[in-house]
Amino acid sequence: MNLQLSLLILAGAGHFGIVTASMLVPRALDWKTQLAPLHPFMRRLFWVYGIFITLATVIFGALTLIFAREMAAGDPVGRGLAAAISLYWAARLIVQWFVFDSREFRTTIWHSIGEHVLTAGFVFVTVVYAWVAID
Repeated sequence: MNLQLSLLILAGAGHFGIVTASMLVPRALDWKTQLAPLHPFMRRLFWVYGIFITLATVIFGALTLIFAREMAAGDPVGRGLAAAISLYWAARLIVQWFVFDSREFRTTIWHSIGEHVLTAGFVFVTVVYAWVAID
């Protein structure tokens, strides 16, 4: 098994780790209380966005695990999929670094560790998919 294929399998599986961690966010950030002042439509919209982001993450992981060999082989569709996934995660990192200021919500050492581990995961998948797309 070549390095790209191994890293793709790890990145594909990593999406499910990201989803698992993301499922902890509503409780960790107390969404029930934080979103309560919003209009019911806005609360539902917020949750729907979260669900769609989670769904996209699951789809990226599943497609990668199913088509890792094709992606690593440099098939055009696989390279395109890798480019799209890499752009998605790169955009997520840009938003995290330049739009969000999460300092106020890092209230415990576990929140800080969690954020740094997730960020490392986002960087990892961004780099792996970019490498597959351009190689």
